[in-house]
Amino acid sequence: MCSYERVREPKAVDRQARVSRRRFLRTAAVATSAAGAAAMVPSAQSQSPLPAKPIPAEVELQPLPFVHGVASGDPLPDAVVIWTRITPDEAAFPGSGGGAATRVRWRVARDEELRDAVAEGEAESHPESDHTIHVDVRGLDAGTVYYYAFTVVDGPHKGAVSPLGRTTTAPAGHVDRQRWAIASCANWEAGFFSAYADMAQRALAGQLDLTVFLGDYIYEFAQYEYAGYGPVRLHHPAHETVSLADYRIRYGRYRTDPDLQDAHAALPWVVVWDDHEVANNYWRDGAENHDPYEGDFGTRRDAAMRAYFEWMPVRLSETSEQGRIYRSLEFGDLVELTIMDLRTYRDVEFWKGGARQPGDARSMLGSEQYDWLTDTLERSTAAWNALGNSVMFSPLHVGATFNNPATRPVVESLSANILSTKVPVPELNELPLNGDQWDGYDFERRRLINTLGRLGKHPIFLTGDIHSEWAHTITHAGAEIGCEIVCSSITAPNVAEATKIPAGHRIFDVASSYLRAANPSLHHVALDTHGYTIVDITAEAVGVEYLRVGDILAAHSPVRSGATLTWRRGAGFGQ
Repeated sequence: MCSYERVREPKAVDRQARVSRRRFLRTAAVATSAAGAAAMVPSAQSQSPLPAKPIPAEVELQPLPFVHGVASGDPLPDAVVIWTRITPDEAAFPGSGGGAATRVRWRVARDEELRDAVAEGEAESHPESDHTIHVDVRGLDAGTVYYYAFTVVDGPHKGAVSPLGRTTTAPAGHVDRQRWAIASCANWEAGFFSAYADMAQRALAGQLDLTVFLGDYIYEFAQYEYAGYGPVRLHHPAHETVSLADYRIRYGRYRTDPDLQDAHAALPWVVVWDDHEVANNYWRDGAENHDPYEGDFGTRRDAAMRAYFEWMPVRLSETSEQGRIYRSLEFGDLVELTIMDLRTYRDVEFWKGGARQPGDARSMLGSEQYDWLTDTLERSTAAWNALGNSVMFSPLHVGATFNNPATRPVVESLSANILSTKVPVPELNELPLNGDQWDGYDFERRRLINTLGRLGKHPIFLTGDIHSEWAHTITHAGAEIGCEIVCSSITAPNVAEATKIPAGHRIFDVASSYLRAANPSLHHVALDTHGYTIVDITAEAVGVEYLRVGDILAAHSPVRSGATLTWRRGAGFGQ
C-alpha cells in the first residue's frame, strides 16, 4: 500500500550497527507478556475510542537449532519444496554470516509419525545461504497430504528434530474444488499475527489446500516508523533494512512468530513479493523509500531478493537462478495459478516520471514477462486462470467520497499521488487516484483484458496491497468474464488506522457507498478490517469469504467470518 502515515525520522547513515546475538536469541525478557499488553487496549473493530499504545512484547523463541520452524511451497502434482533454517549456535543468528555448516536428514512420509516414508535424503546448511535449506522433493503422488521433518546429523545438536510439517501436492486430472487462503501485508510492529493462527487451524482441519501470499511479507521500515496503533513488538534490526544482513535479520525476526510458523507448517504456500520486501513503491530502477546515502539501489534490491529467496519456500531452480519469480502452477483441469511480478520490471509511475500523456504505454510487467504471461494463458486449458497480482487491477475512482469533507480523509488514505499534486476536483476521475496500482498503467491493463477476452479466459485476479477488502467484476466487450478478489492486510495499517477514525464508525459505510456508486465494477468494499480471504473455486463459481481478526493488538484474537459472496459464470456476483 503506497499511502500511509508513519513517523519519518532521519535515517542513520551508519548501517554498521547490528542486533546482538543476546538480544536476538533471548526469550521473554520484558516486563509484560503479549497477552498482558493486549489486555490494555480496546477492540480495534469497535467504535470505542482510539486504543492506547501497548507495551512492546518479546517473542519466546524455539530452542536451537530449529528456531525458525519449517515450511513448504510451490506444489506440483509430483513435487513440493520443503524448507527450514539451522541455527547451529547462538552466534549464528540470521545475517551473522557465521556458524558451522550443518548436515540434516530430511524425511517425507504419508503419516504424522513419519514411518511410511516416501522420500528421504540429506542436505547441508551453509552461512553463505544464511543456513537456510531448500529441498525440492520429487516423485510424489498428486493431490496427497504428506508430512515431513528434518533431523540434525552432526555437530552439537546431533539428533535434534525439527517441528513436524504438513504439506500437499497439487492435484492432477479432473479436480472438483480448490480452497485457497489469500493473504498479504503483515507488519510485525502493527499487530499480532492471529490471522496466521486461524489459517493454520483451518488447514489442519482440511478446509484449505494452499496459501497464496501476495506481497509485503515483511516491511523494511525502522522501528516505530509505520506501526499503526502499535508497536506491539519491535523490529530487528532497529534501523531500516538496506543491506543483505539487514534483510536476513528482518526475515529471521518474522519467522520467530509462532502463528506464522504454524501457518507455514500446516500447508504449502505460493508467494510473490510486492514493494516492502525491498523498499516502498519500488520500480525497476529506484524506490520512493530509497535515499542516495543508502547506496546503489540495484545493490539494495539484489540483496533484498537474495534474502527473500533464502527465507521463502520457493523452487529456486525455476525462480532466482533465472533472475525472476514469475511462474505458473497447475491444479488439474480446474485452475492454473499464474504469479506475476509487478515490481521488478515496471516503469516508474507517471507522477514521478513526468505527466501522463495520451497513449501513455508505461509497462507494469515489462515486455519479456508480458510475452511469457500471454504464452502461458494461450497454453492453459484450465477452467479458470487465477492471476496472483500484488496491486489492485480494477479502476478506482473517488466520486463523491472526495467532495464530502467527512469522507475526504478516506480518499487521502488511499492515495499518495494525485491529492499531493493539487489536481482540480473535476479531473480526479480522469486520472489514477493511486498511480502505484494498475490505474497508473492503464494501457497495459486494457491490453491484458483484451488478451483475456480474445482467448476466452475466465480470470480470477487475486490481489493484496491496499489493506482493505474489495471485490470487482472484470469486463471485456460489455460481458463479465471474471472477478478480482482483494484481501485485507494481516496487520498493516488499514484506512481506519491511517485516518485515526475508530474502526466500525459509520463514516466508513458512507464512504463505501460513495465508492460503489463511482465504480460500477465494485461489488464489495470494507475499509476498516484486518485478516485474510478464502477463495473457494469450483467449475462454475468462485466463492469468497473474508475472515476478520477481532483485534490485531491482542495476541490470540478471535477470527470470524465477515462478508461472503460468489461470482458465477454468466451471472457475476448477482444480488
